[in-house]
Amino acid sequence: MVETRALTRRFGDRLAVDGLTLDVRAGEVVSLLGPNGAGKTTTFRMLASLLMPTSGEATVAGTRLTASTAGAMRSRVGLLTEAPGLWERLSVRRNLLTYADLHGVADPGARVAAVMDAVGLADRADDRAGALSKGLKQRVALARAVVHDPQVVLLDEPTSGLDPAGARQVRDLIRQLREDGRAVLVSTHNLAEAEELSDRIAVLDTRLLAFDTPRRLREERRAAVVAIEVDGDAAAWLRLVERLAGASASADGAVLTLRVPDHDTVPDLVAALVNAGARVRRVEPKHATLEDAYLALVRDDG
Repeated sequence: MVETRALTRRFGDRLAVDGLTLDVRAGEVVSLLGPNGAGKTTTFRMLASLLMPTSGEATVAGTRLTASTAGAMRSRVGLLTEAPGLWERLSVRRNLLTYADLHGVADPGARVAAVMDAVGLADRADDRAGALSKGLKQRVALARAVVHDPQVVLLDEPTSGLDPAGARQVRDLIRQLREDGRAVLVSTHNLAEAEELSDRIAVLDTRLLAFDTPRRLREERRAAVVAIEVDGDAAAWLRLVERLAGASASADGAVLTLRVPDHDTVPDLVAALVNAGARVRRVEPKHATLEDAYLALVRDDG
């Protein structure tokens, strides 16, 4: 449904996206993770045909992205941008009806009513968009992104600014889009949300660092984690273990938690702690989280 091959975008001397190759299948949710400035929004803008790539290829819903096909592609793609960009003097219903009309939606009134209900806005239909909270504006923008029933849905921070109930409703909508056979690409900084929703996860930092299932990303050796319990305050040994392990560490009471390149380095690390005067009470390998895998990937790339 979505395929990119060596997709690249430059802005003058700045390389925003570097040779991105990935695919998103129908009925699949793929989360795009990366630090600020990693190229996630630029990637979305290219896939939505709002921005042409400098080089490389993108095919969306069976159509290859070119300047001549950009208009046709927009009818097949739903895009939620980071900034809602609503017509603030118009009501929620009128905002959505306008977009439905622009996309030539059959029976726009019924379709707008359906998407308002899906995102929990049925009781705010006549409210002026400019009077809504940030979270409610985000819901209107999400409804706008799917009002024309697109085959591909691109969601840039879809739960940003939402309260827990609103965020849950959006996650339920994303699951429904998957069940309906849409290809869904989500950009988020919420790793727990990404793990809950995603069939696969792409980690991007200008270039693609990893692309796999959450489970396989967690199992990568580069995301090995170990807890070491010592007598006394573990913070006293932070600098030593960070220097020896070449990895990040944290201290909580008597427990040091380290992200290490792999578990094979742990015996030498424990020996060094003992030689330095630490009394080690317990060493426990831990299951790596998606956060561990993500931080390891971004750190190694830096």
